[in-house]
Amino acid sequence: MLIIPNSCCVVHMTGLMVVYHTTLSPHVQVASENCKPNTLSTYQHCAVHPDGVSDLNCFSRPPAKTWQCAWKPGNHTSNKTYTIIVQQQSKNRCNSWNVSGLSQTMRLFESDNMTAHVFEHDSARCTKAYFSGLPRNQVRCGPPLNVTFRRHSGKLEVDVIWRQEEKSIQHYSLRFKARGARNESSMTSHDKQGSSVDNLNSSLVYSVQIQCVTSRKCTKCPSSEIYTVPPELTLQPVIVRFEDTDIAQKKGRRLLLLNWKSPVPDRPVGYHVSVGKASGEAPHEVMKTTKPKIRLILSYSLFHLNISAFNNASTSPAVSVIIPAREDTENMRAGRLNVTLSSNSSLTLYWKDDLIKTYSCYSVEWGKKFHKVAYRSFFEDAHNYKSLPDIKDPLERYKRYSITLHTRPNKEPCNMKHINNSESTYGQLDFYLMEGTPLSGPTNISIKNVTQNSMLLQWSSIPEDNLRGFLLGYIISYTDNQQETQNVTVDPEFNTYELKDLKSSTVYRVQISAVTLAGAGVQSPASLLRTNSQGGLSLGGLITACVVVAIVVIFGSPLIKRVKVILWPSIPNPGNSSTMQKLDAACELDFLKPTKHQVEEWDTISLQIIEKEPLTADGSLQSVLPHLHDLEEEDNSPAATGNWIQIQTENPSTDALPGDTQAMFTNTQQTDLQSSPLALSSDYTTMELFLQGALQSVPTIKQATEIQPDRTDLTVVRSGPGYLRQFSTNEDISEVLLSLEHKLYDEDEEG
Repeated sequence: MLIIPNSCCVVHMTGLMVVYHTTLSPHVQVASENCKPNTLSTYQHCAVHPDGVSDLNCFSRPPAKTWQCAWKPGNHTSNKTYTIIVQQQSKNRCNSWNVSGLSQTMRLFESDNMTAHVFEHDSARCTKAYFSGLPRNQVRCGPPLNVTFRRHSGKLEVDVIWRQEEKSIQHYSLRFKARGARNESSMTSHDKQGSSVDNLNSSLVYSVQIQCVTSRKCTKCPSSEIYTVPPELTLQPVIVRFEDTDIAQKKGRRLLLLNWKSPVPDRPVGYHVSVGKASGEAPHEVMKTTKPKIRLILSYSLFHLNISAFNNASTSPAVSVIIPAREDTENMRAGRLNVTLSSNSSLTLYWKDDLIKTYSCYSVEWGKKFHKVAYRSFFEDAHNYKSLPDIKDPLERYKRYSITLHTRPNKEPCNMKHINNSESTYGQLDFYLMEGTPLSGPTNISIKNVTQNSMLLQWSSIPEDNLRGFLLGYIISYTDNQQETQNVTVDPEFNTYELKDLKSSTVYRVQISAVTLAGAGVQSPASLLRTNSQGGLSLGGLITACVVVAIVVIFGSPLIKRVKVILWPSIPNPGNSSTMQKLDAACELDFLKPTKHQVEEWDTISLQIIEKEPLTADGSLQSVLPHLHDLEEEDNSPAATGNWIQIQTENPSTDALPGDTQAMFTNTQQTDLQSSPLALSSDYTTMELFLQGALQSVPTIKQATEIQPDRTDLTVVRSGPGYLRQFSTNEDISEVLLSLEHKLYDEDEEG
């Protein structure tokens, strides 16, 4: 017991119960004694300090039989001890305690005012705190003992748990606001345990504070701490990896690896993973993990797995994963199981190996294909078979059932203890209570590779509900025009068959039926199929011909034109030739000098315009040909290069045409082929020049004929290839030139 220094007296406190409660130290030293009002003078050197003891508060909890004073310690002190003095002056009471904790419980008179002082002692200093009030007004209710939050669909549901003695609380108020918001909202609950807030933003974080509503029995309602409510999880996790692989060392088991991610990073606190058998056999385990992955070792049964994220206020929608049953393992169906049926509600299951040497706990599952299965676990250590005499749902005829046997390493009882690594699958078997004939034939019958005497048939399998038994094969029935029917049997694993030795150009009526242990079933609807005719085009040949025709239509015309250009070059139309040179002077032409090579087909060096001469008896021109001969001999002479065109008259004394005509034909300019910018490379250049010049010179010739009307008949003579043409009038000249132009144009078009 610690004695208050300098105390003047010690008085026995009748009826005073001292109860001490501390939250900091399990070892508490308590001293209780009466004191006088002047006892406080002993601690007059103690002062109120910001870093010292603070927040002294005295209160009672319903029912108001005891009171408690509590305070907060000061900062930067060690080895602290406290002295608390409580006075009720109207009753002349003064009580003091020396404690090392942060609270003190006592009895008080409810109707008398009280004062309380607490002093904090350490080696350096002494600090104090003060409280005053009427005890009956210090009945405190709250804060809550525990609060939980749940968020979903934009709602916030709050569950509050109060202390058991605080039964006087009827309602509480709830204040909340979104993080970062300025304004605060509040509401009052209808009861003291739960409330709900609607129309919240699911993606926001909210701050919540709870305070009971004051009443006569609860005069004080301190606020709770500020709770932070995380955002609502509205999106389910996303599976990013799913691996289902066999374990070579453990027959009948498989390794399942699952990885997922949350659509909202860093928000979930963890994940709930629930997994169980599709048959409904217990247990249905719920595992909690903080990592987005899981690793399980399972049997070959069908399992359902759900994954959901959670935080302190909400749980996301679950993503469901179906772990399919394994039915394609050869070892499971290699004659390991056998079933005998006594009735539609009784069967006996046999297994091949002597499993009782290793296992004594088993589980069997059976049911219709693609339906929920029934299950039963059992203990067996004497026989390699098990009878199930009381099947709850009787077996149906013509329905296919599957039965699976699992082995379990644990001892009796043989119920599954947990999901992970708890059992292995031994074998599986399909069976019928009674088989029937198929209710329909194969569908979607089609043909391929049709020839004159064969065709390839193809069809789709019969649905399981229409098959009504184990498929033993197919029967193909086909009839020709002569009503000759033939049947072919096909193995059950094939859905195609080639009919051979058929007649060409013949229509066959084909039907297919399936066969079970009960016999052949209904035939498929008749299909009329025709073989190719002899010498006729097959479908492939017809397609090929169409392709060839299309290619010819698309590419034939340009190809033919190119071949024509190569083999039969067109003679260009002089009227459309770009080599024809337009001359500015109406009656003057600038002719080119002769090239170095000899006279070509349309070389105009030998072109002359002469007067018409009478024909001889043999049809030749006597007076013209010598002149032509002379011109040819003078091709290389200097005189020959001077003038391209010379005029030959019948009368030697008349050596020129009148006026402009003579100037047009004799006073021509000499043009050098090598240096002239108008030099053309076409073989038809001189002919084009002649045509253009002749057309321009028609008025001049007409003028000449008017001066000498008796000499109107002219002849155009062309040496070289022997071209000779006569025309007698100016109109004849124009007609000849136009006729020659049209002829060349027609030859060009025909070419």
